[in-house]
Amino acid sequence: MPNQSITIAQAIARYLRQLGVARIFGIPGGGSSLDLIDAAQSLGIQFVLARTESAAVIMAACSAELSGVIGVALTGVGPGLANAVNGIAYASLDRAPVLIIADGIASQSLRFVTHQRFDQLDLVVPITKSRARIDAGNFAVELPRIISAAMAPPLGPVLLELDGVTAAQTAGALGPVETATLPDVDSDAIEQGQRLLHNSRRPVIIAGLECTSPAGVLAVRGLHAQLDCPVFTTYKAKGVVADFDPRCIGLFTGGSAESKCIAGADLIVMLGLDPVELIPQDWRYDAPILELAHIPYSIHYVKAALRFTGDWEPAIEHWCNTKFDNDWTAAELSEYKNGMRARIRNYTSTRAAAKLTAPEVIDTALEIFGGDVRVTIDAGAHMFSAIALWPAANTGDVLISNGLASMAFALPAAIAAALHDPSRAVVTFIGDGGLLMCLGELATAAELEVNLTIVVFNDSALSLIDIKQQQRGFPTTGVRWNEIDLAACAAGFDIMTMRARSLHQYRDALRRAAKISGPVLLDVRIDPTGYRQQLRALRG
Repeated sequence: MPNQSITIAQAIARYLRQLGVARIFGIPGGGSSLDLIDAAQSLGIQFVLARTESAAVIMAACSAELSGVIGVALTGVGPGLANAVNGIAYASLDRAPVLIIADGIASQSLRFVTHQRFDQLDLVVPITKSRARIDAGNFAVELPRIISAAMAPPLGPVLLELDGVTAAQTAGALGPVETATLPDVDSDAIEQGQRLLHNSRRPVIIAGLECTSPAGVLAVRGLHAQLDCPVFTTYKAKGVVADFDPRCIGLFTGGSAESKCIAGADLIVMLGLDPVELIPQDWRYDAPILELAHIPYSIHYVKAALRFTGDWEPAIEHWCNTKFDNDWTAAELSEYKNGMRARIRNYTSTRAAAKLTAPEVIDTALEIFGGDVRVTIDAGAHMFSAIALWPAANTGDVLISNGLASMAFALPAAIAAALHDPSRAVVTFIGDGGLLMCLGELATAAELEVNLTIVVFNDSALSLIDIKQQQRGFPTTGVRWNEIDLAACAAGFDIMTMRARSLHQYRDALRRAAKISGPVLLDVRIDPTGYRQQLRALRG
């Protein structure tokens, strides 16, 4: 059927289906979103009703991260889009391609409508790559344009505003989505880089989020094998080189935990690292840096001895076919790897009321579930143990918000992950504060019957902020609350729940949860007293 005989909403749905979109997340308004849901479902695109718009966009973003296909989220006009801002900020700073389609106000109503009305495109200017108000005249050009913008490096969110009147109008023929192409890396730069590698005897690789594409993984693993040297990954790049590899030392954040190994390097090979991934601390290393990135970043922590941008993955193929020598020993690498893990476990607690520590929670979950499950991790003090101690064999095994570092991320991310691959169980590690911010998404998990175990670190505090308050010598104010029975809350959403106040109870609850295919919530009482010591060991 030619495009001229279908509506704009139907044409959008067809376009998304051709791109490989399997589901749309959101909360519908009364305008164009209803047309889009109907058009999408007629093509087999599932609509997932979230309970908050922010969570819907996070689900869409994580779906895009796992599939490589643009994520899609729908919101209503006004408050619908306003409530989505945190999710859009996640997609922006964690570099996920997402198309947000917001209801708009029809042009013929603009002269008298003020209710729920503000400039929606202006609202999201700082956190979107492109924006467009769609009408019958510009639709055929604007939709492909903004989707192309979302998929161009650095990946990110775009906004399309569509009112209900326009959605029902006849669509014109759509142009193609333009595939982003990066410039080839200069051959002279490749030769200069090879000379740096040849002159190095103690290189170290740091891999960042640009490396998570299939091409990036192959390139990093190939170079790593050829250099036979230590490698660190950022949070978002976890799994680019498997954590089980003895040369994969651990995570790189710019803190002190990794400094002992990197300080012994004579060349730092920085692959696909986005400055948004690093904590705000001064660069602490003197070794020259060989940096490869898709695009130049206007703000950067380092001055590279040699930096080139563009299509770097095929550019290093020449290096992967070259013999390099280094002075690293297996004993050294083992010492560094074990030392980093020891810093995480250097966790002294008061053992008040037999509560569990964060490392115990992670280690025991790994013992029961093994490495086959996918894991999502929320922001908070517990994340240091979770991201460091849970191993990843491949990219996407562990999902975390790093660029934005947002609370209320892990639960919607887990729902998206479970929908992406229903055969693979998901475990989410989330604090009580983070869960309270997205509690309604328990209803989403229950309704979808996703294969999900939710482990809640219940310590009655914003523990990471509590630590910072203590460090600054302020009295404890505004960071703690009375203990909440989160198991009872989850039971109200018809989710199976269990409570754990000891290691024995927790291990037993995990064994039971591992046998259940639907959502389960474990309310685990945590002793937070070791968090401050752990943070100091990791970040300095």
